Amino acid sequence: MATDFLVHEKIWFDKFRYDDAERRFYEQMNGPVAGASCQENGASVILRDIARARENIQKSLAGSSGPGASSGPGGDHSELLARIASLEVENQSLKGVVRDLQQAVSKLEARLSVLEKSVPAHRATAPQTQHVSPMRQVEPPPRGKAAPAAEDDEDDDIDLFGSDEEEDKEAMRLREERLRQYAEKKAKKPALVAKSSILLDVKPWDDETDMAQLEACVRSVQLDGLTWGGSKLVPVGYGIRKLQIQCVVEDDKVGTDLLEEEITKFEEHVQSVDIAAFNKI
Repeated sequence: MATDFLVHEKIWFDKFRYDDAERRFYEQMNGPVAGASCQENGASVILRDIARARENIQKSLAGSSGPGASSGPGGDHSELLARIASLEVENQSLKGVVRDLQQAVSKLEARLSVLEKSVPAHRATAPQTQHVSPMRQVEPPPRGKAAPAAEDDEDDDIDLFGSDEEEDKEAMRLREERLRQYAEKKAKKPALVAKSSILLDVKPWDDETDMAQLEACVRSVQLDGLTWGGSKLVPVGYGIRKLQIQCVVEDDKVGTDLLEEEITKFEEHVQSVDIAAFNKI
């Protein structure tokens, strides 16, 4: 009813135009008035805004009352009622489900309480079984035959712990015998001799040194555990050559310091001795 009333209501939307025309007419006749004109301009602006707002309201109401007005507020209201009805039905069904769940939980709690009460009673009434080991039956001696007393005396004289001592002594004797045999076998086995292979560089004084005589002097060094090997002459420079000689020594008997000391004793031919290579064998 309110919408129909607003649609058919007649409003003077163009009143501000007439007010402006009337103001301009009086200004031309009497001259402009500063304070009044400002107030009238403000009032005219407010009236213009109000008129525009009314015009917009009227247009919107006219559009809603057109051909598509049937799908407006009435249609929304019916759709809202349908949704409310469906929600009420769904709420009722959910309430029923919750009620069934509560009943099931209460039944389970009651059953659990009954079981908890029955278990201790069953434990209390259960009989305690005792495991009894079977006894060996001893056959009685035949009638008319008595056990001789001599056999009882012999059983009393048996030493139950003497056999253990004898076995311990025998085990100790066997252990000592095996240790002695192992020591003898180890003593007969030859001990390994640690040896080293040494390559020596023997340098002469100059190019006039007799290298054959120098090598003879080096090989003349004879020590226990020293064995000389091959040799060769290696050029150094400016016509000078050095003697490179191989030897094998036993580490416990011959050391490198002793070997160098013995070779450098030939001062007429040997200037210095260097170890070019040293390898364990």
